[in-house]
Amino acid sequence: MTRREWVSAVAGWVLSAAWQDEWVSLFDGISLGQWEQTSFGGEGPVRVTDGAIVLDMGDPLTGVTWAGDALPASYELELDAARWAGNDFFCGLTFPVGQSSCSLILGGWGGTTVGLSNIDGRDASENETTREIRFEDRRWYRVRVSVTASHIRAWLDEAPIVEVALAGRRIGIRPEVDPSRPLGVASYRTRAALRRLRLRRL
Repeated sequence: MTRREWVSAVAGWVLSAAWQDEWVSLFDGISLGQWEQTSFGGEGPVRVTDGAIVLDMGDPLTGVTWAGDALPASYELELDAARWAGNDFFCGLTFPVGQSSCSLILGGWGGTTVGLSNIDGRDASENETTREIRFEDRRWYRVRVSVTASHIRAWLDEAPIVEVALAGRRIGIRPEVDPSRPLGVASYRTRAALRRLRLRRL
C-alpha cells in the first residue's frame, strides 16, 4: 500500500466511525481521497498541487464531489477558496439541507455576486441573500457554512454574509450543479483552488 492509499484509508476509517463534534478533515492536502472529479461535461482538469485542489477552467464548470459518508443533519463546513484566473464564481459550494440541497455562490455573475442558490426558486443573483463583494485574485478566503434544522448561515473570513430561516422556504439548486450533490465545490469558467476542507457535527 502506498502512502497516499494509506492516508486515504485512514481518513475513510475515521469518517465511517461516525462524524465527531470536533472538526474532521475532508482533504489531506496530498490526494483527492474521497473527492471525485464532477462529471459536468466540458470540465477542465482537476489536480492536487502544493496542498490544494486546483480546478482548472471548464466550459463552463469544473468541480469535485464528495463520495464519502453522508453528512449529519446539522453541521458546519469550512474551506479556503481562491480565484486564480477568470471572472466568474470560484466557489460554488453545494451542500445538503435536509432532503434537499443548496449552493453558496462566491463571485458569480461577472465576479462579484454572492448568495444562495436557490431560495424559493430564485438564485443567488435575485433573492434576499444577494450581495456584491469584490474579490481579489490569488487571495485565500475562509468560507464557513452552518446548516441546522432551522437555518442556513454562512461567513466569509469570519464576517457573516448569509442567514436564512428555513421555515416555510423552498430550498433547491440550479440544475447545472445537480452533479455536485450531495456535497461538492465547482467553479464557472474560472481557475480556482481549494484547501483546508473540514466538517463538524453540530
